[in-house]
Amino acid sequence: MEVTGIISGLIIGIVIGALGRLVIPGRQRIPLWLTIVIGVVAAMVGTALAGVFGVADTSGIDWVELGMQVALAALGVSVTAGLYGRRKE
Repeated sequence: MEVTGIISGLIIGIVIGALGRLVIPGRQRIPLWLTIVIGVVAAMVGTALAGVFGVADTSGIDWVELGMQVALAALGVSVTAGLYGRRKE
């Protein structure tokens, strides 16, 4: 993997993590770095799932793949916020 691939993966992870966090109502008390990690993981898993379902390569914007990534990020943020909140109390 090249440096540009790593940088673009981080940028996509930040965007996906932020979108996943915006989808969840209320305030999530998790650090920004954890949101980025969740976004990167959700982007990778969402891309893999899109490949499995055959919707990874479409003409134009891959809306289905993006939807999968955001949904996975929202799920990850929700679960992590619940677990992280319990740890702090």
